[in-house]
Amino acid sequence: MWPWGHLAVGYLLYSFWCRADDRSPSAVGTVAVAFGTQFPDLVDKPLAWTFAVLPTGRTLTHSLLTATLLLGLLWIGARRSERRIPLGAFAIGYLSHLAMDSVHPLLQGRLADVSFLLWPVLSPPVVRDVKELFRSFRELRPDPVRPPSVRARRDRARRLDRRWLSGNCRTA
Repeated sequence: MWPWGHLAVGYLLYSFWCRADDRSPSAVGTVAVAFGTQFPDLVDKPLAWTFAVLPTGRTLTHSLLTATLLLGLLWIGARRSERRIPLGAFAIGYLSHLAMDSVHPLLQGRLADVSFLLWPVLSPPVVRDVKELFRSFRELRPDPVRPPSVRARRDRARRLDRRWLSGNCRTA
């Protein structure tokens, strides 16, 4: 899933959680949920792709074992802190990221592709070719060629304009 997809799902869940508690989402909570939705990729992708410390971009912080440990430690720290920390918002963002990374493979019945959830107990999923990983980035470029329907409408409008300007078009 793309980063903005994680962000949208996380914010919607955070918003529902706040509304269920009869309150509005706070600015600090919104920042915490936004950070939580991106956190697993902000850690795993650079450690795997740039520094080659991890085997894939979905291992360490994409694991439910790491999530449980990290959120548990943050909860203990939040209880000892005198400041109010939006841990719930961060947890919603973080866990929604893991859930959304799992939905597509689970719906397709590819259970091996969600083995990252139990890393390092299970080995990570097989990594696709790097070219395949970045193919979707290339598809985001704006294409200078417009779809035929848009081009056809534009050409028709130009023909009508020329006919009208030349006086060959009757007005109603």
